[in-house]
Order: sequence, then C-alpha cells, then structure tokens
Amino acid sequence: MDVGMDREDRPAGRAKFRAMKDGTADDWAIIGGEYRAFARGLPDRVLDHLRLLDGDFGGFPVDRLEHSLQTATRAHRDGRDEAYVVMALLHDIGDTLGSYNHPEVAAAILKPFVSEELFWICQNHGAFQGYYYFHFLGMDQNAREAFRGHPHFEACREFCEKYDQAAFDPDYMSESLDFFAPMVRRVLARPPARLGLRQGARSGLTAQPAFSASASAASPTWPWKVRPPATQLGVPSKPSWRA
Repeated sequence: MDVGMDREDRPAGRAKFRAMKDGTADDWAIIGGEYRAFARGLPDRVLDHLRLLDGDFGGFPVDRLEHSLQTATRAHRDGRDEAYVVMALLHDIGDTLGSYNHPEVAAAILKPFVSEELFWICQNHGAFQGYYYFHFLGMDQNAREAFRGHPHFEACREFCEKYDQAAFDPDYMSESLDFFAPMVRRVLARPPARLGLRQGARSGLTAQPAFSASASAASPTWPWKVRPPATQLGVPSKPSWRA
C-alpha cells in the first residue's frame, strides 16, 4: 500500500487505520466480513496442506499421506466418530512445518473443533508412538510413562496401538483423501459453542476464552495441569506437569 495514500482514497473494502489503536467499528466490520469468508476456506486449506505429504516417504514403508489415510481408515472402519477420524487423518499434518514438534502443530489446528480428549491425543501422540521405536534410537522407550495417571493416557495409548503404529502397511487398502474430505469440512466448519467462543455482533470475529480468574493456576481444566516441554519427537523432558 502506498504510504502516501490518503485514508479517504483507500479502497472501500479495507480498513482505514494505520495503527490498530486508531481502528473504528466500521473498520472492524470490514475486517470481520473478510474473516468470515476466509474462515470458511479453512477445511480446503488444510486438505491442500495434507496433500503436501504425498510422496514424502522419509524412509518409511509408505509415504506420509498414505500413513495419514491409513490411520484414518483404520479408525473409521473401527467405528470411530467423525471428529476422531479427522484427528487421525490430520495427526501428522505438522510434519512439513513442525519437524521438531509436529504433534503440537496438528493439535493447534484441531483444538477449536474437537474435544479435550482428542486434542490431548493429537498433542501427545509423539511420546506414545515412541514406545514402538525409541529404544532403537537410543531413547527412552517408556517416555510415555511421564503421562501415566493422566485421564487421557489410555485413550492415547489405544490410538497409537490400534491405528497409528499399525498404519505403515503398503498392501492395506486405504480410503482416498476425497472420501475423508466431507468429514474434514464438517468437523472444521466452525468451533463448537461449548468452547465459549463468542461471535462479535458486527465483525463475526471470535475471541479465545480465558481461564476463570477463580480457577486454580496450578490445575486448569485444559490442558491438564502444566503441559510438559516438548523435544524433537514430542517427548516430555520430565513430568513437570505432575502436582
């Protein structure tokens, strides 16, 4: 944008402030309208990013897209609901941009749309998946034990055992990405009201809910206690979240 352009000469479809503190309700009505249109395209952007995993083997028996499809297919055929299947499909989508913390990248995308349990499974599956191979790399095979006692420990263990670690079979007949696309669009359509996200009266923008001032800082509801620091493979360095 030409810094010499007068505010009155700027396109009508853009806000007119040069610093946020100078914004007006009209400015934010414009931005809110653009936000709503952009947000509707989120599922397709996620699907496009997932396609980047096609042909990326990284030494594995199948490429990362096939692994994602196979994980989701196994969950779907096992009767899991759509939110679970979409979590299974997207659990490794962070591989391209989060080489050192891919579970957290995927979990951040899913967080507004899935339950606390599914968010936790996705965020921490790296440590649980390590049970099957960390010992071959000189790492602690039982790193997941740092989470022992967490309400979602068993759910994450089951996800990795039944779907994630089993999804490297080149002969398995996975469903296609087109098969899962409608599920992705439905699950990522909008954040559920239970999260407490509020829609602005004019802008349509949403605000993330904050923990209640009366809540205990030591044990918030989500995430549980204090999230452990992540290392390259999503493994906690120590169980610092324990009370």
